Amino acid sequence: MALSKDDIIKALEGMKLAELNELVKAIEDHFGIIAAATVAVAPADGGTDEGPSEVNIVLTDPGPSKIAIIKLIKEITGKELMAAKAIVDKLPAVIKEKVKVEEAEEIKGQLVAAGATVELK
Repeated sequence: MALSKDDIIKALEGMKLAELNELVKAIEDHFGIIAAATVAVAPADGGTDEGPSEVNIVLTDPGPSKIAIIKLIKEITGKELMAAKAIVDKLPAVIKEKVKVEEAEEIKGQLVAAGATVELK
């Protein structure tokens, strides 16, 4: 039985950002393509009034593994490698603007795990 578009969208809504990134990579590998943009899922609930609903992700220090951070920023932003390098070379630098807090926390976690220092503003 084939899945409908609605079934696929419903399944994607339940996935975390890291799972969606893995799915995109698997699709890229399977079909031999490169996705031009990152995938983001809006939260199902309406949110709360506990602070901002959107933030900017700011890189303040790439840490000891600058090359790994450049590659990660390329993946996160969907930009070319040289554009990602330019972001890392000019600090502090906004990686993404007006990002939902949940997505920003996941991205921050990825960057911090790779050794970077990141602020959400």
